[in-house]
Amino acid sequence: MLPVPHCIAGTDGWRFPVELEQLRQERKAKVYEKSCFGSTRLMADLKKIYDQKNLDSIEIVGLCTDICVVSNALMLKAAMPELPIYVDADCCAGVSPEKHEAALSVMESCQIIVKGGHRAQSEPGSQNG
Repeated sequence: MLPVPHCIAGTDGWRFPVELEQLRQERKAKVYEKSCFGSTRLMADLKKIYDQKNLDSIEIVGLCTDICVVSNALMLKAAMPELPIYVDADCCAGVSPEKHEAALSVMESCQIIVKGGHRAQSEPGSQNG
C-alpha cells in the first residue's frame, strides 16, 4: 500500500489533464501503470533504447516527488549512470513541501539534474552542481 493514496485508477488524480493527454496522443507516448513506487518496465524499455544509442537524456515529472519520482529517477540513474537524467521541479509535487525538497536533494546528490524553480540550479558545471 502506498504511504499516500494517489493516482488511483478512475479518479481525477489518475487522469491526465486534457492538454497533456492531447500531447501524449500526438506523440504516441506510452503510459506505464505500476503497482508500487518505481516501474521496472519503464526502466527496461528505456535501457533498451539507450543501449541502441537512441536516447540522449531523460526528463522526469510527476507526483509524488518523494515517492514515485525519486524512485524512478534513482532506478533509471542506476541502470544508465552516464545518461543525463533531469527532473523538472516545477512539474512535480511532494506529499509536503519539505518532502519535495528532500527528494530533490537526494536526486541531486545522485547526479540527477534538478531544474526548475525550487532553488539554485544544479546544471553540470554550475557552481551549485
